[in-house]
Amino acid sequence: MLNDFKDFVMRGNVVDLAVAVVIGAAFGAIVQSMVNDLIMPIVGAITGGVDFTNYFTPLSSKVTAGALAEAKKQGAVLAWGNFLQVSVNFLIIAAVLFLVVRGMNAMKARVAPPQAATAPVRPAQEVLLEEIRDLLARDASRGAPARQA
Repeated sequence: MLNDFKDFVMRGNVVDLAVAVVIGAAFGAIVQSMVNDLIMPIVGAITGGVDFTNYFTPLSSKVTAGALAEAKKQGAVLAWGNFLQVSVNFLIIAAVLFLVVRGMNAMKARVAPPQAATAPVRPAQEVLLEEIRDLLARDASRGAPARQA
């Protein structure tokens, strides 16, 4: 059982997946920092620091608070502002990732020029059959009688 577990853990796919998860988490932290520390301050400066997270619609007459956290304690609220803020954040993160991936692809294309595609190697039988077909067609076009084997 221990050997089976060792084989499972050391299998290439499991190790590759573990590396991808760790690298993905580290890259996610980089992207999150880029968005929070570089992009969002610029967006905040452009929009005048608008923050949608406190916008809500009370669903009960008991809700009188002006802040979302307090309003949730008083009763049911529709926190549409938080949803809007998360959606805007998602769009910004998606746009930043798109630009990063596009830039990386452009750099990769400059560093390694594309290689010319090589024609696939055809089986020898196929080549011989085509040669026989071409010989028969040439003989037929000359009016020569068909050869018998």
